[in-house]
Amino acid sequence: MKDIDKVQNLLPFGYLFLVILGIVKESLAYYQIGINIVRYSSVMDILISPIAAITSHPIFFITVLVFIVFYFNVPQILIKNEDKKWIHKIFGVKDVEPGLSESEKLNYYNITALKSLSAFLVCVFLGYGFADGRSISEKIKNNKLHYDYKLNYSDEKSENVYLIGSNTGYFFYLAEGNPAIKIAPVGAVKNLEMTKNRMLNK
Repeated sequence: MKDIDKVQNLLPFGYLFLVILGIVKESLAYYQIGINIVRYSSVMDILISPIAAITSHPIFFITVLVFIVFYFNVPQILIKNEDKKWIHKIFGVKDVEPGLSESEKLNYYNITALKSLSAFLVCVFLGYGFADGRSISEKIKNNKLHYDYKLNYSDEKSENVYLIGSNTGYFFYLAEGNPAIKIAPVGAVKNLEMTKNRMLNK
């Protein structure tokens, strides 16, 4: 029961940590194309930013999921391999004080695993945000955009676009034949068509 209570107490802080990482990841990506995404984000966008980031790409999702499951089991791995110092060095574990009980060791290893997981998540989110923004900026600079979407506006006009991204309030995109990045309120758009679905056209 004590372990469950500890997990419940840590959950709000854990999610706050992920929210901050989500905001930083999005800010880093959009900054490279000249957009301050926080200015265009609602409270809901900010709260769901870590979920949106993790589910944005299957590889990113699987990587984060695998490492979370792995780090969940790290304390047990460290306890079972206390005689193998090289395993402890990998996770930055210092020598455990002699005479500690099993539960005290487990608490120490839990903190170690949490620190390692936090460092991993920071690296992954920052790396993904930088790589994502750089990829988009390079495509724009080198005019290597695929206009896979069609925006149909409320006034019946439409444009073929390269969709950079969207949130609850805005679409961020480039229209075909126009190098300028456009930001359109969701209310001005009637619907969004996926004109070229590479997953279905294989």
